[in-house]
Amino acid sequence: MALHCPTPIPARAGIGLRSHHFREIVEAPPPVAWMETHPENYFGEGGTALRILERIRTGYPLSFHGVGLSLGSTDPIDPTHLRKLKVLCDRFQPTFISEHLSWSSVDGRFLNDLLPLPYTEESLDLVCDKIDVIQTDLERPLLIENVTRYLTWPDSTIPEGEFMAAVVRRTGCGILLDLNNLYVNAVNCHLDPVKFLEAIPPDAVQEIHLAGFDRVGRWLVDTHGQAVYPEVWSLYQWALYHLGPRPTLIEWDTNLPPLAELVEQATQANALLGACHDTVA
Repeated sequence: MALHCPTPIPARAGIGLRSHHFREIVEAPPPVAWMETHPENYFGEGGTALRILERIRTGYPLSFHGVGLSLGSTDPIDPTHLRKLKVLCDRFQPTFISEHLSWSSVDGRFLNDLLPLPYTEESLDLVCDKIDVIQTDLERPLLIENVTRYLTWPDSTIPEGEFMAAVVRRTGCGILLDLNNLYVNAVNCHLDPVKFLEAIPPDAVQEIHLAGFDRVGRWLVDTHGQAVYPEVWSLYQWALYHLGPRPTLIEWDTNLPPLAELVEQATQANALLGACHDTVA
């Protein structure tokens, strides 16, 4: 399936759109290339949030980053959720629509987390079938994001990067590469992030996420509540030269900083993107 881009997003840095910054963004639009938001926050049929999103959409390309489709759950896709997502996508024409390669529901009950899959042939069939349904219904491709995990499934038989590559081959979807998640998993689970990056098809990576984590004892916890760590910036630089420049999001969800700090992080990403552009030109 060819990628559908109503408003192209350049290989520049964007920021996550959060209600905490609505007023400031509307009154003084920041110098960033694009913005990303969780579509579930706009599933209502009216209200202030939708009106503000309409205003912001006039100045910035959008990406929708979903959290509720539970791709890896054995539950069927919620038709109401999918219908609301399609209505929103038809209205705002986001460049990218993404979802986490995870599960979060059992028998219709949702957990407040994005839980990792066992990487097995059975999971692969399940996920691919769901992605096929979603892409057909939305009439757009989906990007799948690698998630953090704090355990490994003993049943897993396929390395994560190879699993994602197989999903791409079978469904034609793309990849949202979260480098913070990749680094957290590498430390917590003693994995080699380079092997993951070498396993996924470079052309499938349409977007990159950068975020911060917290340290809890020997564990790294994916809080999205800090600035990007130097180790993640280093991994990002390696990924850019391996993949080429990609639209990059500064993702910050908790302990939100002033908008200026998000813009500064985006500026840092743009400096690395610019250097990569110069190298591959």
